[in-house]
Amino acid sequence: MQYAKDTSVSTEKSQAEIKKLATKYGASKFAFLEEESRAAIMFEVNRRRVRFVLPLPDRNDDQFWVIPRRFERRSEQGAYQKWEQACRQRWRALALAIKAKLEMVETGIAQFDEEFLNYIVMPDGKTVGEHVLPNVESAYMTGSMPPLLPAIGQTGEGNR
Repeated sequence: MQYAKDTSVSTEKSQAEIKKLATKYGASKFAFLEEESRAAIMFEVNRRRVRFVLPLPDRNDDQFWVIPRRFERRSEQGAYQKWEQACRQRWRALALAIKAKLEMVETGIAQFDEEFLNYIVMPDGKTVGEHVLPNVESAYMTGSMPPLLPAIGQTGEGNR
């Protein structure tokens, strides 16, 4: 079951809702970026830049062109409507996720950095998640943890 699978809310309305929510909770800067296979939304709250990347469905995917169980192809307009529906669903899901995170922070259940940690953009342009997630996978595959302070190394030379 997909959240908002049959939504009629346009992607533009979902984007406007996200901007309104982020502004309500203190966002001072805002940006939308879009290309064929993904979209991104960025905003800044309390000197923390946040970036969500939303994968967009491939317009040429058979799920949009083939009618299930009938093995017939949809018209170009029919395929476009199915693809657009999938895009609307993803934007609604992202709006819900951001709203939930902001509410968690507002009600004191979580701190901003805790709730948005994976999406906070570091000075090098990568998110915390882009830095950390490869190490998580590696730790589970090898059974060993990377050094806590990799710049110092495992010998503890920096402790003197």
